[in-house]
Parts: sequence; structure tokens; C-alpha cells
Amino acid sequence: MTALSNFVKTRRKQLGLTQEEFAEKAGVALTVIRKIEQGKENLSVAKVNQVLIMFGHVLGPINESHATRNS
Repeated sequence: MTALSNFVKTRRKQLGLTQEEFAEKAGVALTVIRKIEQGKENLSVAKVNQVLIMFGHVLGPINESHATRNS
């Protein structure tokens, strides 16, 4: 799994929410949550940010060497 999918899945579970409950709270379709948690790569940045905002985060550029080091 990718860092993004691990992050979302772990944080959702910490909140004690099902995928359906979390999708509703985030205001996105259930398929968006499923795609993120499955590590799909063809995601809408706007939808991913809508989900991440629930945790006080947004997507942003990071240094490639940092990303490679943490994979």
C-alpha cells in the first residue's frame, strides 16, 4: 500500500468509522474512499484533498528523494 492509502485507512479506523460513514462525513462517494485505500493511482486531487482535510492535511509537493526514502 502507498503512504496515502495507509494514512487514510489508519486514520479512518482510529476514528472508528466504516468506509461508508467516512465517505459521508468527508462528502465524497464511497468509491473515492475505496480507491484511496486500495492505493489506486488515478484519483482526483480535489477529491483526495477533500478526504485529507478531514485530518487537517492536504496534498502537496515533496522532495523526490524524501518520497523514495520513505517508500
